[in-house]
Amino acid sequence: MQDFVWPIRVYYEDTDGGGVVYHANFLNFMERARTEMLRARGLEQDRIRDQDQALFAVRRLEVDYLKPAAFNDLLQVHVRLREIRKASFLFEHRIQRGEETLCTASVQVVCVHSSRFKPRAIPERILQEMRDAD
Repeated sequence: MQDFVWPIRVYYEDTDGGGVVYHANFLNFMERARTEMLRARGLEQDRIRDQDQALFAVRRLEVDYLKPAAFNDLLQVHVRLREIRKASFLFEHRIQRGEETLCTASVQVVCVHSSRFKPRAIPERILQEMRDAD
């Protein structure tokens, strides 16, 4: 599967007292890129919640912070769908500044029922859309 790439500009609010991107904000950047990846495939999360009674929640993540990012940097957040299972997706992320890799991560996202917050199978139409884009 080809990477989905989403550009992110680092704003002052993304940085800490040292002037670098606060580590948790890299996770926000990844979340935005995954959302935009779904949107690019016609999958809006509010519609998934309302029509399919499904939400996606991060279950597990592993992050390697390699180099800092700073105010006004233009970053590229790469997302690759690594694995599709009945009730989860495994995403690989890479955040770059130009050719320089700043952060990598593996993120497992699970499907839960939108009102009970219990695990459930990913709706077939969503699985199909994600497989078709592969």
